[in-house]
This record gives sequence, C-alpha cells and structure tokens, in this order.
Amino acid sequence: MKELLRTNDVVRLSWLEALLADAGVETLVLDLHTSVLEGSIGILPRRLMVSDHDYLRARRVLLDAGEGADIA
Repeated sequence: MKELLRTNDVVRLSWLEALLADAGVETLVLDLHTSVLEGSIGILPRRLMVSDHDYLRARRVLLDAGEGADIA
C-alpha cells in the first residue's frame, strides 16, 4: 500500500474516495478511528491509501480532477 495523501477534511476525503471508486481504484483510509479516540478535534490527518499497483493511476485520476496539490 502507498499513501496517496493526508487530510483533515472529511468531506474532501469522501469526495476523493468516490472519485477513485468511480475509476475502479480501491482505497483504504487509515487513522480514521485514531482521530475519534483523541477527541475528534481533527488534528490527526487521515491517510488515503491505494495499492502499489494502482498508485500511478490513482494519482492521474486525482490530478485530472484538479486535486493534485498535496498528493504524495
């Protein structure tokens, strides 16, 4: 698995997951529950992960959608 990006914005994260799912790229969000455990104050970013095999395609999908400013 490779990290595609980190964000505290749950709305953006949901949008990116939907965008990638539409392109056939499976994602995994890490640190989702860690944020809740620490009181849901949003200081710990969530990590959007994709398989090594899908990484370049996922980057291209997000860049084509104008979502490339903070992609790893």
